[in-house]
Amino acid sequence: MVAGLVMDLVAIVVLAYGLYYRRHHRRDLLFAYIALNVGIFAVVSLLLVQRVDIAVGFGLFGVLSIIRLRSSEITQEEIAYYFVALVLGLVNGIAGAWPLTSLLLNGVLLVVMYVADHPGLLGRTRHQVVTLDVVHADPAMLRVDLESRLRARVLHCVVTQVDYVRDVTVVDVRYVVPNPRVGVR
Repeated sequence: MVAGLVMDLVAIVVLAYGLYYRRHHRRDLLFAYIALNVGIFAVVSLLLVQRVDIAVGFGLFGVLSIIRLRSSEITQEEIAYYFVALVLGLVNGIAGAWPLTSLLLNGVLLVVMYVADHPGLLGRTRHQVVTLDVVHADPAMLRVDLESRLRARVLHCVVTQVDYVRDVTVVDVRYVVPNPRVGVR
């Protein structure tokens, strides 16, 4: 169990501080990832030591599944970090039985998160909900307006709300910001 705890603490520090915080800078979620991970590790370790019935384990995960992430708005990337923090706790909680497998899985999870969330991979693509002070009847004009306001190339946009009384349009936009190095000498 001590080896599993050490592997877990190293893995969650790399995930939370080394990857997540350095890229996303949300201190509140940093704490949540660590707390979730260590809590899952402790529960899994206890279940293995006590040899509790599998029904208790399923009950525990049933309780975990009803916990909602309500504190603030979080992105899909941050939910992925929650999931990996949870999986690291599970993997390392059973590390006593298969320490090399746990070590390998830790490495795989961390490398996948490093690559999948690397800013160089899709770093220029953005998503934003934009509220416009105009209603466009023509989708082409809407796209031109969005590109002008965002100073970026619009990949996809969906109008989610139109208010003709107040002349307001709410649009879900996916766009690519220009490469700052292009044209710079």
